[in-house]
Amino acid sequence: MIGPLAVVLVGLGVLAVLGVVVGVLDAARSRAWRRIAAERRRNWENRQATLGGRPSDSWGDDDE
Repeated sequence: MIGPLAVVLVGLGVLAVLGVVVGVLDAARSRAWRRIAAERRRNWENRQATLGGRPSDSWGDDDE
């Protein structure tokens, strides 16, 4: 009876540790992802200006 309970508890422990590790790694990389997103946004805005698109201040352009 203790065997299956131990397996479940160990499994939950592994999931908890994995969640913490993923959270820490994600937090460590968030600055790099924000920089990449900002660069992509600038590139997109430059392409829109080159193609004659109107400037935009928000991503919600379809709301108009």
